[in-house]
Amino acid sequence: MLIAATTTTAGHSSSGGSIFFLLIILALGAMWLIVIRPQRRKQKMQQSMQSELAVGDEVLTAGGVYGKVTRIGDDEVRVEIAPNVEVRLARRAIAAQLTEHEPDAAAAEPEDAPDERFKSAFDAESDAENPG
Repeated sequence: MLIAATTTTAGHSSSGGSIFFLLIILALGAMWLIVIRPQRRKQKMQQSMQSELAVGDEVLTAGGVYGKVTRIGDDEVRVEIAPNVEVRLARRAIAAQLTEHEPDAAAAEPEDAPDERFKSAFDAESDAENPG
């Protein structure tokens, strides 16, 4: 009788341990989705912005100084913060690019052009019946 009671108790403790392990895995997954993934996305956007800097761009530094890029090096950027006043900054010190670059005209499609991907079967039939 004593052996049966011990077996039942041991069975409950292993199932409680697996539930605890599952909760830990779920908590780590939620933390990854809520904290780590958005932070990585933000870092990638920051790095791409810093790599796309061009001479003449208006920028905001991490210290809150506004200026215009005058020269770009490998790891440093020269920024004019006032007429004839230039500072040398690390590229990673650029917090934001205020100049917006326009997309290529060839890559952009007119908005009123019909998109062939969204053509329905009904439209295809009517085009076949009434060409032109």
